[in-house]
Amino acid sequence: MPQGAITEYLDVAQIVLYLFWIFFAGLLIYLRNEDRREGYPLQGEQPRRRSINADNRIPKPKTFLLADGRTVRAPRDNGDKRTPAASKLRYPTGSPLVPEGDPMLAGVGPGAWAEREDVVDVTMEGHPRIVPMRSQHEFSLNPRDPDPRGMAVVGCDKTTAGTVVDVWVDCSEMLLRYLEVELAVTDDHRRVLLPMNMAKVHHRARRVDVTSITAEQFANVPGIANETQITLLEEERIVAYYGAGYLYATPERAEALI
Repeated sequence: MPQGAITEYLDVAQIVLYLFWIFFAGLLIYLRNEDRREGYPLQGEQPRRRSINADNRIPKPKTFLLADGRTVRAPRDNGDKRTPAASKLRYPTGSPLVPEGDPMLAGVGPGAWAEREDVVDVTMEGHPRIVPMRSQHEFSLNPRDPDPRGMAVVGCDKTTAGTVVDVWVDCSEMLLRYLEVELAVTDDHRRVLLPMNMAKVHHRARRVDVTSITAEQFANVPGIANETQITLLEEERIVAYYGAGYLYATPERAEALI
């Protein structure tokens, strides 16, 4: 028999190949089982169909230790129990939802947001990750880039909503995440955050354009509990509000193009 052969029809290379196939199949089963810890059981639209997959396919809960000492169980016991402020346009499964009340705050469509934890995202050192530049003196704007502070903020209706008074920086990524806007459309000069990727800064005109919402709608932007830090849940709700404006800010946007 040739070198490495165990029998006339079986050799070491063939055994190694079979072992690899068994290992790879086991790895796929393990990974497929583990990824069901998030987002399962899947919920059906019809009230009678609580779940579209059997409970015996959900892995047993596992406890994860976070860097700050907290523990998280997955699958989570406290799933998202919210009832959307919307009704189905038609009964069949997959029919679109029509917002009820203020569509900007309904939490559906482009304004949908995940119910993340109401805790502050932190850096590797344990400090708040996204903070206003006024509290981080070691950060500064590049002099070659326009400084948005002091610029007017103009909504999609070409009306001034307020003035940028500060910028919020991501201490981990070294990026501007939000513009802090002091509103002129409210009597209390309330301050709200504007996501940087939803704003366009015009250096020469000293203006910041926002195409997602009108100037008046800035008054309903979700606020933050602490003026020097923002939580994950607050980020979700703020970004979702501006996202909703791309479809619900004006009645014309919700209509068909043709």
